[in-house]
Amino acid sequence: MNTIDLSPLYRSTIGFDRLGSLLDTALRADQSSAGYPPYNIEVVGDNRYGITLAVAGFEEGELDIQVERGVLTVRGKKTDEGKERKYLHQGIATRTFERKFSLADYVEVTGAQLNNGLLTISLVKEIPEAMKPKNIAISSSGNLIQHKAEESKAA
Repeated sequence: MNTIDLSPLYRSTIGFDRLGSLLDTALRADQSSAGYPPYNIEVVGDNRYGITLAVAGFEEGELDIQVERGVLTVRGKKTDEGKERKYLHQGIATRTFERKFSLADYVEVTGAQLNNGLLTISLVKEIPEAMKPKNIAISSSGNLIQHKAEESKAA
């Protein structure tokens, strides 16, 4: 297995600790369950996203969606129907699963819908006004001195 040294990333970035830990986690993730259930992540609009998971055979009561500390977790567990079935071929996977998605800052889950075996989770990125970029007016140095003189006279 190849290992990747992320130490240059840590030396040249400040405040991106979460990004580094996400990369570490992604590189060490167990790939055996990485393919189930299959999913899509799409951009729906400005600051709007959707995650669609193929959960054929699962009902609403057998699915659990939680968000905790920036991690969206989707779990599925089939309830035992008490019926013993004999399959000639079983190609529809209904095994228990847990899929996690790391959410960026200010990304919130707005809802979820199960339709035709597809679980669609809606997300929106809402940046607080204090965090949005601001335009700063540039004035000439003479105007700045004049403003300071007016402020000191008023005081």
